[in-house]
Amino acid sequence: MAKRQSDSSSHQPTTSAAPAPAAPPTPSASADHNEHIDEREQRLFRSLSATGSDFVTRKDLFQALQRIGLRLDDARLMDCMSQIQAFEDSTEISYADFCRIVRPNILLVERALQGSMVIADFHGFCKDLEQIYKEVKEIRDGAVATYIPQLARVNPEHFAVSVCSVDGQRYSFGDSRTDFCIQSCCKPINYCMALEQHGEEKVHRHVGREPSGVSFNELKLNGHGRPHNPMINSGAIMSCSLIHPEQEFADRFDHVMGTWQQLGGGDKAGFSNAVYLSERATADRNFALGYFMRENGAFPEDTDLIQTLEFYFQCCSIEVNAEQMAVAAATLANAGVCPTTGKRVFSPKTVQNCLSLMYSCGMYDFSGEFAFTIGLPAKSGVSGALMVVVPNVAGFCIWSPRIDKHGNTVRGLAFCKRLVERFNFHNYDNLTGLSDKKDPRRRTQQAEIDGLTLITYAASKGDLTAVQQLVAMGVDLDGGDYDGRTPLHLAASEGHDKVVRYLIQRGANANPRDRWGGTPLADAIRQKHDKAANLLKQAGGTT
Repeated sequence: MAKRQSDSSSHQPTTSAAPAPAAPPTPSASADHNEHIDEREQRLFRSLSATGSDFVTRKDLFQALQRIGLRLDDARLMDCMSQIQAFEDSTEISYADFCRIVRPNILLVERALQGSMVIADFHGFCKDLEQIYKEVKEIRDGAVATYIPQLARVNPEHFAVSVCSVDGQRYSFGDSRTDFCIQSCCKPINYCMALEQHGEEKVHRHVGREPSGVSFNELKLNGHGRPHNPMINSGAIMSCSLIHPEQEFADRFDHVMGTWQQLGGGDKAGFSNAVYLSERATADRNFALGYFMRENGAFPEDTDLIQTLEFYFQCCSIEVNAEQMAVAAATLANAGVCPTTGKRVFSPKTVQNCLSLMYSCGMYDFSGEFAFTIGLPAKSGVSGALMVVVPNVAGFCIWSPRIDKHGNTVRGLAFCKRLVERFNFHNYDNLTGLSDKKDPRRRTQQAEIDGLTLITYAASKGDLTAVQQLVAMGVDLDGGDYDGRTPLHLAASEGHDKVVRYLIQRGANANPRDRWGGTPLADAIRQKHDKAANLLKQAGGTT
């Protein structure tokens, strides 16, 4: 691939108006589909350069992708990234080279540059999350779990928050790459694996789907002699008995580990043998639950009870970090398709059943209160892990080892409470119409205004990023509001020099007149914005 080298080590934008970018090659008139694609690529290319030059740089593209929350190692961008490695950060990339780079992943790149992902203002969303994270970090209530010796040794100050949207937008805070044991967070995933193999009818012959109303390890079954649900210990042991019982013990565990790897976007899960040995050494209640269920004929025929219990202890001892668990939660939010790979892990029906039980039973005997106040499917573990699912939007993982009397992470609960206070994520917020809550699924002002009004608003506020995204979407730069005032009028009137320069360089008319006959230059002069006025004069603007 050809490189176009810059005359200096880095390109510096000038204060004067630059000529509009050279028009890309015109495709064959007979290739209607390709012509349409080329027009879209041209808009993307031009939206990246705020300098008006006929090139962009690798840094321009990387910054745009990262701002929307995409990571450069995203598996869906593999082809694009392999193409762009031939360029240095400061190397000028022509339009033709840009097209070759983005075409293998054009739809994903296009959605990112246009701000069309599920969380449009991902940068602003993460700033809000960071504020919540900082507030919650000061909380030091609760204590680490002590009934498993290895958990008692974990640093109680660890704190991580990670988010992954259903479009694969990711961000993390704190100790997000520190491994922890998933403990009871294995329960919804094991339930999903059982459903995938056997289906809903057979699985629920052996385990119920009602909240138990008692502690997670209570020696109690429902009226049919079955565990109440898959989210408590007895139900989770039952799920383990249903996961490929026909296979060798090692192969069954390999299947579980492989599933976690798929859920986490390809990152391998770990295993803590020390926690496993601790689990087994302190498992009297779980052994009692196993024998109690066998006494009541709850298990499938020919179940090896000891092997099933060992399998359960191993599942609880799997290790991931917050980033992996957030992607797993996002996979559930995305109806079973991993957002960062695009590969299906579970069927939509399996995920629907799982989220229903997470919503009603996922937080031990605090589940009803959590459903009432937070209104989201979730699963916690005594390691301090908390997996939270916002269906069709995102998955969260909060990890903080200090837990409360119910076994739930104290900081995790506080984070979730603040999350739904700020954003309309509660399951029933769409019924209440709470106007004081933010909706990150919508562009900032898009609820009541169209694209034309949105670009004039962005220009008036000096939001160059939003203007660039709207240009990429093909919004008319010369369109006016009901007074005939264009984005250039608004930017000039408010003195937003960068936006004025960008609009001129994108080919906006320098002399539009509003219904009073006013021009952008007249606005800039009247408001004493000298720099904007000079830019307009150089572009041929008049009063």
